[in-house]
Amino acid sequence: MPKADGDAKLLIQSLNKAYAATPTNLKIIDLYVFFAMVTALVQVGYMGVVGSFPFNSFLSGVLSCIGTAVLAVCLRIQVNKDNKEFKDLPPERAFADFVLCNLVLHLVIINFLG
Repeated sequence: MPKADGDAKLLIQSLNKAYAATPTNLKIIDLYVFFAMVTALVQVGYMGVVGSFPFNSFLSGVLSCIGTAVLAVCLRIQVNKDNKEFKDLPPERAFADFVLCNLVLHLVIINFLG
């Protein structure tokens, strides 16, 4: 059992060391994704405790959070300098795509609400 505990600590230390080398803009995007997912989990927890009477509202809120998180992950992939697939894509263009897709997503969400 101590071997597994040592392996887990080694894994966590190596992940922390690798994440320390991550650029600040990617860390900010990671924080945004984490916040969106926590917000979705809070909404699911609230629905579990209180109920889901206006189900469209619950579904819209959760899908909005998850959709925003997915779009932010796509932005992170496009902005990452280590990703060779999007090396010719300027970060401003990636951010403009993110904003436009978020606008379309939230227009669909508002339309779904009624």
